[in-house]
Amino acid sequence: MKRDYYEILGIDKSADASAIKKAYRKKAIEFHPDKNPGDKEAEEKFKEAAEAYEVLGDADKKAKYDQYGHAAFDGPGGGGGYGGFNNMEDIFSQFGDIFGGGFGGFGGFGGGGGPRRAKGTNLRIKVKLTLEDIANGVEKKVKVKRKVKAEGVTYKTCSTCNGSGQVTKIQNTILGRMQTSAPCNACGGSGQILDHKPNGADHDGLIVSEETVSIKIPAGVTDGIQLKVSNKGNEAPGANSVPGDLIVVIEEIEHDFLKREGENIHYDLYISFSEAALGGTKEIETVTGKVRIKIEEGIQSGKILRLKGKGLPSIQGYGTGDFLIHINVWTPKKLNKEQKEFFEKMQQDENFTPNPQKSDKSFFEKVKEMFS
Repeated sequence: MKRDYYEILGIDKSADASAIKKAYRKKAIEFHPDKNPGDKEAEEKFKEAAEAYEVLGDADKKAKYDQYGHAAFDGPGGGGGYGGFNNMEDIFSQFGDIFGGGFGGFGGFGGGGGPRRAKGTNLRIKVKLTLEDIANGVEKKVKVKRKVKAEGVTYKTCSTCNGSGQVTKIQNTILGRMQTSAPCNACGGSGQILDHKPNGADHDGLIVSEETVSIKIPAGVTDGIQLKVSNKGNEAPGANSVPGDLIVVIEEIEHDFLKREGENIHYDLYISFSEAALGGTKEIETVTGKVRIKIEEGIQSGKILRLKGKGLPSIQGYGTGDFLIHINVWTPKKLNKEQKEFFEKMQQDENFTPNPQKSDKSFFEKVKEMFS
């Protein structure tokens, strides 16, 4: 579950563009790898701050994020949302100027043309959830087949680029001799190539291994939303490479009798003539457990009872939806002789004659009220 971007940068939603840029620069300097060599936690916070700034530093993306949160960049085809930089080179190439020359690249991964840290490919899986799972949040354990470095594999310095990850070409043009640099084709820019390949490994020194991955799914997720489990994708060749990510696509299982509408849950309750006339109580199964509700005397078909806060929580933390009970008075299709005589007699009774009051809302008014 991603942290709130405003929380990451230590600012509130009212911060303007200047304040956002200043906050990011402060965080980037604090967690910059040059100041925290070998500190993986600082490196992750550095990437996290860059991802937050990528969204909040762009007016259009910020507007979408303010309205929908992380879900604005998820969903089918969303690629897991914005951010998720492959390596430090991506960050420095996009935001390098924000440091004002105070920092350059680091460890050969920055803008200095050094070797790139290879990242493995992402994996994508679907996880099916019930409404109960979505209401409460759940931890799922799934088996994932991913490529990992084979035991005993070793890598050596690339002889083509001598470990720099770059090859330099000099060309004669009408403007004179020009020098250009490009990633080394032999090593893919990592500066390393395979040295020893164990039995069963592929040409990159990788094997397929099955691993059980624990996925913590927050309450309130929606169908099609994508969650990212960092570093649980395929590994990449090279001693300094980092694994890809595992992209988890949520698939919501349709409930037998409950219908979801955003954070609200709808339920059709059928009651008899006698229950509608006399009133009483009913036990209802909600997504968070059973509740007992009161049926008022003379309740009408079409009445909607609202249980506040008994729906689904918002994934963005904006509260919890309601559980809406739609009352349906069940009309029997067959009556015995005694029952027919009773209703025939009641046909002339004024108490059984429809007499809607002004306070009784029409169907369309109820629908409008429900969505307001």
